[in-house]
Amino acid sequence: MTSRPLIGLSTYREQARWGVWDQAADLLPTTYARSIEAAGGVPVLLPPTKPYDAAAAAVVVRLDGLVISGGADVAPQRYDEDPHDRTTNWREDRDAWELALLAAADGADLPVLGVCRGMQVMAVHAGGSLDQHVPDLVGHEGHNPAPGVFGETAVSVAPESRLGSLVGTDLTVHCHHHQSVREHPGFTAAAWAGDGVVEAMEAAGDRLCVAVQWHPEVAADAGLFRGLVEAASARS
Repeated sequence: MTSRPLIGLSTYREQARWGVWDQAADLLPTTYARSIEAAGGVPVLLPPTKPYDAAAAAVVVRLDGLVISGGADVAPQRYDEDPHDRTTNWREDRDAWELALLAAADGADLPVLGVCRGMQVMAVHAGGSLDQHVPDLVGHEGHNPAPGVFGETAVSVAPESRLGSLVGTDLTVHCHHHQSVREHPGFTAAAWAGDGVVEAMEAAGDRLCVAVQWHPEVAADAGLFRGLVEAASARS
């Protein structure tokens, strides 16, 4: 029987409630794990672990692919800017952990998919920067309509891109972000919303290294997860 690839997913570390408990927890929406499972992979949750660099190196050699998941804002100090009034609640431990995971993944040539915040972390890791509040640029709240609510955004994907081969060139996606990638050295923009916001980027080369600003785990564009698992299978 062919071994199923192990796909690591970075997690939140938050105060959470379940059953009779109310305490700190390492967690991630179940839709991520189910998307990996449906694509043929085995999901492995990766909570922030110290020392970050050493822990990331240790875990990456055991993985076949990596997802940098959605979540809170990236600390603006990571790209040498002061916080916007709407940039809040960043998580220093998660920033450090995911940046360490990306560095280890680069060294191991590991397939990587970034989701929402994950795209922003990948851009910052590459030396890029973020626009801290998208409504300042586009004049509307459509990318982040309300707490706990996904917006629906029509995106156009570059037809010659790797992303286009996975999800097609025109689709409506689920998004929930008030920040976006401004500069992305080493990556090529691969999808755009109608208002010009960059909605995806990818790196050149044989390794799958793709990031999207939307949430493929809640929509019908599961081709992203199939692409990641197929790349992980080929590598393993």
